[in-house]
Amino acid sequence: MDNTVTRLAILGSTGSIGRQTLDVIRSLSPRFSVAALAAGQNLDLLRQQIEEFRPGYVYCEGEKALNDASTGYETLSLEEIASHEQVGTVVIATSGKSGLSATLAAVRAGKNVALANKESLVMAGEIITCEAEASGASILPIDSEHSAIWQCLQSEVQSATSVILTASGGPFRSYSLEQLEQVTAAQALKHPSWQMGPKVTIDSATLMNKGLEIIEAHWLFDVPFENIRVIIHPQSIIHSMVEFADGSVKAQLSYPDMRLPIQYALTYPERLPNPELPRIDWDNITELTFEQPDLDKFPCLKLAMEAGRKGGTYPSVLCAADEVAVDLFLSGAIGFTDIARLVEQVLEEHQTVSRLTLEDILATDAWARQRVNELTGGVASW
Repeated sequence: MDNTVTRLAILGSTGSIGRQTLDVIRSLSPRFSVAALAAGQNLDLLRQQIEEFRPGYVYCEGEKALNDASTGYETLSLEEIASHEQVGTVVIATSGKSGLSATLAAVRAGKNVALANKESLVMAGEIITCEAEASGASILPIDSEHSAIWQCLQSEVQSATSVILTASGGPFRSYSLEQLEQVTAAQALKHPSWQMGPKVTIDSATLMNKGLEIIEAHWLFDVPFENIRVIIHPQSIIHSMVEFADGSVKAQLSYPDMRLPIQYALTYPERLPNPELPRIDWDNITELTFEQPDLDKFPCLKLAMEAGRKGGTYPSVLCAADEVAVDLFLSGAIGFTDIARLVEQVLEEHQTVSRLTLEDILATDAWARQRVNELTGGVASW
């Protein structure tokens, strides 16, 4: 076993993935030390984390409110933390666009990047993967689906011919179109299988999450879009599958708990025992079932697939429009099915840029956000 202490920076430490990452660190202490923590507005929890883990570097949006006493740490930007010489592995556990600049800083610095932020690769997959190749950085996927693919590909000398991403189907898999029109934020935040933050939970309910994962898988594993498919698997035991040239299919199975893919990313290539991780109870599993996703009821998946195939700045529009639309839904300003309608309209209005720069991506992101707000005025207008 490697006894080297890994110094971690956790960006998004007060969110769902960040908290579960700290759970893993507690279980595997003293294998890891926390060099840096970064969070948004949850100052009370961040203070508790600082007290427990004693990081040398901290970022938070409420910096002045946090620095109201002697702290013993240095306040840095997200990019400075992500590229700091005292950090070995950077956990990108933020949601939305906020993880993009820090992810780029980390890969340019040649770090191990344990990536849970979907939008970074969706918006700037070509730029990030090229920078990682140039610097020698490793992108270690935390998403359960991409971790599963990664695990299935270990020790294989040939590429997979196809990748199958599984999806639970979310809480509304059996709803009619009429029922989906009436879905509330409270209902959508109750995922049947996973403990996640609000943005990812809503994306899972619309199946946008799975569409973003298709684009991620394309960049992570260099698989053509036409060789990536999604299948609904309500039990959430099989996290993804890969098929090879001879027709053989490999799958990764585990109890649906994000701490397992987090731990695998942090300890790779080792697998360490962790008594806190639940095991599959085979005595109580009676079936593993599969079905095709309904693209009429869940058009966000289709929109994401189309945006990924078109490339250019379409994926940036997809992410930005969805992020604003989800916020509007959570605030009660629009309905559940309005999310897809807004995203579709903004995508239809967009004129793409094919030769991407970071400036193009950020400009497109800003345009798409503004356009959603123009279309809604802050309230549902459909």
